[in-house]
Amino acid sequence: MKGNYQFKNIIQTEEELRSMIGFPSELVHNKVITYLDNHCAQFISKSPFLVISTSDEYGFCDVSPRGDMTGFVQVLSEKQLVIPERPGNKRIDTMRNILSNPRIGLLFFIPGLGETLRINGKAALVTDDELLESMAFKGKKPLVGIGVEVEECFIHCAKAFKRSGLWEPDSWPQQTILPSAAKIIFEHAKLPNMSVDSIQKRLEEGYSKRLY
Repeated sequence: MKGNYQFKNIIQTEEELRSMIGFPSELVHNKVITYLDNHCAQFISKSPFLVISTSDEYGFCDVSPRGDMTGFVQVLSEKQLVIPERPGNKRIDTMRNILSNPRIGLLFFIPGLGETLRINGKAALVTDDELLESMAFKGKKPLVGIGVEVEECFIHCAKAFKRSGLWEPDSWPQQTILPSAAKIIFEHAKLPNMSVDSIQKRLEEGYSKRLY
């Protein structure tokens, strides 16, 4: 890799940015609502995947994926939803951030659909037993749920998906040239008692035995 690049021209104000980009149309401005209507609830019910954006009290950000069976996120009311927290790597980045800063952003995906659903609000970590039981799968209930108080939600257009061809199999790279997660982890962690093969086996075991 080359040395650090020095950025020469940096935008400093929103006024400067607006002079280049312009302003949203009346339709874009008015599409934002402050509650989950039937359309939003139906979108969430068909979504098996979302990403969660959070930051801590210092502004350090994190974006984390969540995926499960279609409709795994429960809409509790027009202003509330809850996301089950399934077993992970125990870094708990999202949950630690929520404890210090409840602001949260969600982006819901439906496979094959270019448009996504964006939701912003405030989050809390909940352990209500009845609620967690309702999100159990294969006899295993989540230990924690991420409850969200909805403040705004809106549909995001499909331009990014059309440009990327994300849902078009013909645009996908061959499996043989995809990055190896095990190799990347091996190079990053640099643990003397680990090999690429042992890390690969560990990943596969987690995928097969510890999804729930």
